[in-house]
Amino acid sequence: MKNLLREKIMNGVKTVGTFFEAGNASVAEALALTDLDYMLIDTEHGPFDVESVMLMLRGAELHGTTALVRVKDSNRNSILKMLDIGAGGLIIPQVHSIEEIKKIVEYGKYFPVGQRGVAFARGAGYGYLEHAKGDINDYFATCNRETLLIPQCETMGCLENIEEIAKVDGIDGIFVGPYDLSVAMGIPTQFDKPEFKAALERILKAVKDAGKFTIIYCADFNVANTRLKQGFDSVTVGQDVNFYIDAINAMVHSIER
Repeated sequence: MKNLLREKIMNGVKTVGTFFEAGNASVAEALALTDLDYMLIDTEHGPFDVESVMLMLRGAELHGTTALVRVKDSNRNSILKMLDIGAGGLIIPQVHSIEEIKKIVEYGKYFPVGQRGVAFARGAGYGYLEHAKGDINDYFATCNRETLLIPQCETMGCLENIEEIAKVDGIDGIFVGPYDLSVAMGIPTQFDKPEFKAALERILKAVKDAGKFTIIYCADFNVANTRLKQGFDSVTVGQDVNFYIDAINAMVHSIER
């Protein structure tokens, strides 16, 4: 069991992903054939859930692309089931407090870091994958290392506690949702405001000081370039359906008629 996205980030590689909103296993397979480092299956805003996500994960795995899942909330079932079906990591939205963060770790990491429920489900090959065959403590350690828990910093509660949150054992990184964060700050999409820039710098410093990594959503590649230069380790750029629509429109408008 190896998380290729984690390996790249740990080796200092700046990674690029996109949100997966199309919700079809064939599209997931097609995305996995691109040069993306990961896809982020969105069950917070997307209409799909565990059974359909499992098919998308299979599509991603066919060609070795890491698939993260943004869960719908921080409840135990939302975290447990997505890990059991084989998500490479979870983005957890709308986190407000250090208490919620500790619960996320409790639900998402095995003993001794957390109290994740033990089951040799699909993610473990039902007990037949190599990492699941040996000593249970080795299995726990492998899963705890390779399965990523990444809270989303998009609330004032998370921002105001980011130094403490980033240091929690079991939290692997922080995903910044700039749109919701700007709304929470009372300055919707005003990303050039000094206070928003200061918030991003605060997040970057806190997460770096904790030895963790940062990911941020970017609307397009120009913003992505800026964020990587700013110090973010990874960028999640746009969403698959927009790329599909834009590509079709570009083709149509390039036809002389």
